[in-house]
Amino acid sequence: MYRIMIVDDEEQILRALGRILKRNGEWEFETYSRPDDALKRIQTTPFDLILSDYRMPGMNGVEFLTEVKKFQPDSARLILSGQADLGGLLGAINEAEIFRFIDKPWDDYDLITTMKQALVHRDMVLTNRMLADQVRQQQASIDLQRKELERLEASSPGLTKVNWGPNGEIILEE
Repeated sequence: MYRIMIVDDEEQILRALGRILKRNGEWEFETYSRPDDALKRIQTTPFDLILSDYRMPGMNGVEFLTEVKKFQPDSARLILSGQADLGGLLGAINEAEIFRFIDKPWDDYDLITTMKQALVHRDMVLTNRMLADQVRQQQASIDLQRKELERLEASSPGLTKVNWGPNGEIILEE
């Protein structure tokens, strides 16, 4: 089950988003009206997706999500806003590395779909990283085996050369 964090300074927005996520029923979620409280929670609990308002007192969504990225770089990050400027959009993309920018008022279906897409994207990134790590480990093992074969061949020339027959048998030369 995915864990979602929602941060918005407007309680009615938090309640509305909470109702939408409860109807979806697939995720655990926590809501915060103050970015500082949310950042404290981020430091102790992993979240798969963070949805933040853009305009909040004390800290805007870009600043908040940039801080989130320091503690949880693999979380999916979304910004929700009724008003944004070009500088804010660029900051959200370049600094906080958000997945999407969602307009207020939102369409419930589009919001849930976007959140699902962000989680799928996050899972693919994590899976790709895991697979790349496995390939690197396997390559390191192959490199060690190759070096050992080279060492053996250097100490006993011809030891690693095998004459295979067409049916997989070893042909010994007289």
